[in-house]
Amino acid sequence: MSKTSAPAAPKTGHARILGRLKRERSLWAISAVALVWVAIFCYGPLYGLLYSFFDYRPGLNLWDCEFVGLKYFQEFFLLPDFTKILRNTLVISGLNLTIVFIAPVIFALLLNELHHSGFKRTVQTISYLPYFVSMVVVASIMNTLLSSNGTINELLMALGFIESPIAFLNEPDLFWGIMTVTNIWKGIGWSAIIYISAITGVDGELYQAGAVDGLGRFGMVWHITIPGILPTVVLLFILGVGNLLNTGYEYQLLLGTPMTRDVYEVIDTYVYRYGVQMGRYPFATAVGLIKSVIGFILVILSNLASRKVTGMSIM
Repeated sequence: MSKTSAPAAPKTGHARILGRLKRERSLWAISAVALVWVAIFCYGPLYGLLYSFFDYRPGLNLWDCEFVGLKYFQEFFLLPDFTKILRNTLVISGLNLTIVFIAPVIFALLLNELHHSGFKRTVQTISYLPYFVSMVVVASIMNTLLSSNGTINELLMALGFIESPIAFLNEPDLFWGIMTVTNIWKGIGWSAIIYISAITGVDGELYQAGAVDGLGRFGMVWHITIPGILPTVVLLFILGVGNLLNTGYEYQLLLGTPMTRDVYEVIDTYVYRYGVQMGRYPFATAVGLIKSVIGFILVILSNLASRKVTGMSIM
């Protein structure tokens, strides 16, 4: 009479994890440098968040400073200009998340329709070169073009559209538009690279089937190309929502003037002026923590909304 072997005992959670690490040891070895970098430069600085809860003074040990709790968080929300700063931040971020975000997608779709490979590569190369230009140089170019005696004014006067020069950079009503156009010019080519890569990953047989079904070029773009790159677009949009409060400060400080301060002052510029430059490091840290928490919540909410509406999400 043959003996039947007893069923193997189920592995514990730790055993399963160790077994998976053993099977994937090559991948972990390749990723080791990146993981160390993340640990040092992303998780290591989290210790600095403690400064937002103390009345820190440079030169003193953190634990020798007075614990003030949520004092600097409350101070931020009670700022006299809080409403204006928040409005400017949301408007500029909204323009970046809509117009500036969509422009590279449209550019990638148009570039994909070019069949002359040489011309296509030339256009793509020229389009992403501005990305490598320093913001200081970009601001200098914009000042040259938009100053009262700049190229734009001379051209408009020569064509008879205006009779006297316009100080474009001193007009609050034009600042957001100028900033949006500049951001598109600077980043459209570089941002389009990832969409171009996604387009090349679309199955070519789908286009052949579309041609058999009588789809024209526009029909193939609408029914094949766009659905093919939609997961990439959704992923980048969700990540972009997480940076809704991060508008940067270089453009505003370089091109902003006292006459446009009411429309360019955002959270980042305020923190730079009244936090970093004045040595109020706890205040600057508190604002940074607020932005990070809000950004995390926005990513979670946008991910849930995307999963419910489109069925696609990042987690």
